[in-house]
Amino acid sequence: MNTKIHHIVLYLGIILTLSGHIDHKKYPAVAIHNYDTIDKKVDSLINLMTLEEKVGQMNLYNGFWDVTGPAPKEGSAKTKYDHLRKGWVGGMLNVRGVENVRKLQKIAVEETRLGIPLIIGFDVIHGYKTISPIPLAEAASWDLKAIEKSARNAASEASAAGINWTFAPMVDISREPRWGRVMEGAGEDPYLGSKIAKARVHGFQGDDLKKKNTIAACAKHFAAYGFTEAGREYNTVDIGTSTLFNTILPPFKAASESGVKTFMNSFNDLNGIPVSASKYLQRDILKTKWGFEGFVVSDWASLKEIINWGHAKNKKEAAKIASSAGSDMDMEGSVYIQELVNLVKESVIEEHIINDAAKRILKVKFELGLFDDPYKYCNTKNEKEIIGRQTHLDDALDMAKKSIVLLKNETNILPLKKEGQKIALIGPLAAEKNSPLGSWRTASDDNTAVSVLEGMNAYSGNAVHYSKGMDLIIGETSFIKEVKINTTNRDGIKEAIETAKNVDVVVMVLGEHGFQSGESRSRTHLDLPGLQQELLEAVYKVNKNIVLVLNNGRPLAIEWASQNIPSIVVGWQLGSQTGNAIAQVLYGDYNPSGKLPMTFPRNVGQIPIYYNHKNTGRPKNTENNVFWSHYIDQDNSPLYPFGFGLSYTKFIYKNLTIEDSNFSINDTVKVSVEISNIGDYDGKEVVQLYIRDLVGSVVRPVRELKGFELVMLNKGETKIVEFLLTKEELGFYDNNGDFIIEAGDFEVYVGGDSDAKLKNQFNLK
Repeated sequence: MNTKIHHIVLYLGIILTLSGHIDHKKYPAVAIHNYDTIDKKVDSLINLMTLEEKVGQMNLYNGFWDVTGPAPKEGSAKTKYDHLRKGWVGGMLNVRGVENVRKLQKIAVEETRLGIPLIIGFDVIHGYKTISPIPLAEAASWDLKAIEKSARNAASEASAAGINWTFAPMVDISREPRWGRVMEGAGEDPYLGSKIAKARVHGFQGDDLKKKNTIAACAKHFAAYGFTEAGREYNTVDIGTSTLFNTILPPFKAASESGVKTFMNSFNDLNGIPVSASKYLQRDILKTKWGFEGFVVSDWASLKEIINWGHAKNKKEAAKIASSAGSDMDMEGSVYIQELVNLVKESVIEEHIINDAAKRILKVKFELGLFDDPYKYCNTKNEKEIIGRQTHLDDALDMAKKSIVLLKNETNILPLKKEGQKIALIGPLAAEKNSPLGSWRTASDDNTAVSVLEGMNAYSGNAVHYSKGMDLIIGETSFIKEVKINTTNRDGIKEAIETAKNVDVVVMVLGEHGFQSGESRSRTHLDLPGLQQELLEAVYKVNKNIVLVLNNGRPLAIEWASQNIPSIVVGWQLGSQTGNAIAQVLYGDYNPSGKLPMTFPRNVGQIPIYYNHKNTGRPKNTENNVFWSHYIDQDNSPLYPFGFGLSYTKFIYKNLTIEDSNFSINDTVKVSVEISNIGDYDGKEVVQLYIRDLVGSVVRPVRELKGFELVMLNKGETKIVEFLLTKEELGFYDNNGDFIIEAGDFEVYVGGDSDAKLKNQFNLK
């Protein structure tokens, strides 16, 4: 067929098909769907598009008006509305609900020239309406299947609300608890982070992205956002290539290999280049070296912020730099929509850059099935039946229990007796129903979490005496406002003291409000905010039988509590089922098995502190003088190390065996260990394997996590756990970004945390 005639027929087919005037299944010859591969469909569609329409695909707008009301008549909303009707918008974010999404999609499909559907994005971070634990808490479970199911449930609810794209998972590795966004990631370790990245991507996207209950995932923030200086949000990043290749990039590579459809670049710079303008990261590594075929979206207005960085003098320059670097879609910056067309017409940039970006975006839309049915996510029946369903709440409870970490149980106060005890429940977070939902839960309803008070009251055998103790927050809280902490009003502390005097056990629920962590929630102090430390010490003076339950979105510096309080539980912000999960753990109906995904420091002065550090040239005091790597006022060791977490039972490890002592580089090293439950309860243990490559062309860390297994052991039971170490586990990246494996001696450690003592060794020839 003549090419021109072919395009006319194809054009008519698209218009008729997507406008609903023709059934493409009945008349496949006139529709783009007849092509046998998505790439061919995309190529054919690109050939029909004007330059403005292609640039329009690169334009992502926030919801800008109430779509159930009249069309906007003036201002920026009118401009965006006009762009939408011209086909100059590729996607929308923060529009949710079937009715709203359908109205927008109808404009894109039925009122524009080509009828190209929108991609609809939303921050589905740890649930949609049903809220699971914050991602850092989920990482503490080390349970990849549960984490995947959590993401799958979130995708199910979000897709039922019309959403087809989430800005998750965040796979930034960070050693910086002052940075508020650690709550959104998987912690400090690249191996664990890579495994969780894969689980979350698969949870969101499933096995078939065209299914109605799956959504496109987005690996963010590419890259090095978690290494922002001093933990201050949006700050600069200054790291070496070894850290980049071995710590920061592996979870992103894992997400890419898992088929993630989109990446989001970041707010920080790297080597003096804002990463949204980094050709090295986006084109050289991501799209060329890794072969990523999806598209890269900016973070909110980050392309415009290239100007603020001083890397571009105006929007025109910013558009040129960012598009050339490989940033495909502009989120709320209006840089591309205003500048790219003229840049091409002026021959400043070549149109193939625009074509490449538009093709990548269109390909994801095809993979989502939006060209088959633009309204596939707009089913009111699904919206009513799926969102908030009981099975999702049940799964959220299971995930929450698995995320809880027992840090200390010195006098075996826990588990609590189910009857015959008088219990005081004290703390400003004990009756909270909003804070436990955490940050990044925009679609949830406020005050819908089960509080700890409600969870405790579900057990009727004990008398629970509640006292708030004090207010933590002054005024209202929200995602976009600073949280104001009470530092002066001590009303209630006396009542709490009286409540604590005549009870058997005091359960104190203290920590951070849910909106004290998350984006732009950096802290310089990591102690208990406000007057909570004062409250804790006042209660301790009258009753030392305290169980401290932390509600937190990051590691906290709780050295006094660790030295004095007999039982400490990390209860994070656990989402909708917070109170039920904590109560079931405290009463022993669930034996805690969580392990820390980030190191807890003794104080802020130790930060960054992490387990997989380098040995340095002076690691020990060998000559009885001060000239070695240490502090003069604090130990080098953390308060609680990475991977740490206790159980109500006790596990012992022995017989760490390696099948041989010498291997060739291509061999698989088989490691086994014997683990026994010698305590009084059935329990689950996360068995962790670490290696140390003793001599390398690039200095290797003192330990690196290279395997873990969740093992259930009945009391008195013994099991043998096996690990296989291949090139993938034994190699590393050199400073050119090439993966290598070197001969030499290796140590292997296995145990219940990163300070495991059981050791063996082998040699690679």
